[in-house]
Amino acid sequence: MQRPIGIFDSGVGGTSIWREIKKMLPYEHTLYLADSANAPYGERSKEEIVQLSVKNTKFLLEHDCKIIVVACNTATTNAIDHLRASYKVPFIGIEPAIKPAALQTKTKKVGILATKGTLSSSLFHNTSKLFAEGITVLEQEGKGLVELIEAGEIDSPTMQELLKKYLDPMLQQDIDCLVLGCTHYPYLIPQLKKMLPSNITIIDSGEAVARQTKAVLEKGNLLQVAKNTPRHMLFTNKDIGVLKKLVNDPIAEIAYRDF
Repeated sequence: MQRPIGIFDSGVGGTSIWREIKKMLPYEHTLYLADSANAPYGERSKEEIVQLSVKNTKFLLEHDCKIIVVACNTATTNAIDHLRASYKVPFIGIEPAIKPAALQTKTKKVGILATKGTLSSSLFHNTSKLFAEGITVLEQEGKGLVELIEAGEIDSPTMQELLKKYLDPMLQQDIDCLVLGCTHYPYLIPQLKKMLPSNITIIDSGEAVARQTKAVLEKGNLLQVAKNTPRHMLFTNKDIGVLKKLVNDPIAEIAYRDF
């Protein structure tokens, strides 16, 4: 199937998911949307998040995408039910990796760093209730982190100050797993590894999402089997500089597009 895999996020962070999909499915074409002009989704109302997710989905369907990966925790937890009810194309969602954290923790205390939109969603609370019985889940809103990543300030002093402010209370509570509940946050892993004790496991959803995408494509006979050279197109409706820097891929086509 020559049709591309469609991926959208509130900004550049979902490229962490795009990278895992590209690695696991090396012959698939991809089309990625970074809705950076409207980032962060985590500060918006549910109605706004649904409206933006519909807009992104329509763009991807106009470009004949065969599957859509909602590479945004906030959009998944607030809008994916609406998307699945409205469109026939398969959707892959993302939610914080509470289950693997609950299985791995020895202290029975897990930290989660996520946006306000994810932490306040019913899907997140249902997932926590289902998988985290007997586990203390310490929630921390990562206010301001997405904006700094979107501005390319991953290594800035302001970023370090915010991370210390958010991590210290969880460390004092003896967490041994930190769940990254936003697709922007894997870009902070080098910073986090410097700041966290070595016994703390950092968990994100990227590889699991890629595996699920592959499984759904196989089940629907949509997998690209020919060993062709893939085309990767990434669009942003804001400055392309940050997207280019994060993607750092010579074969990727990156452009500004008003969508």
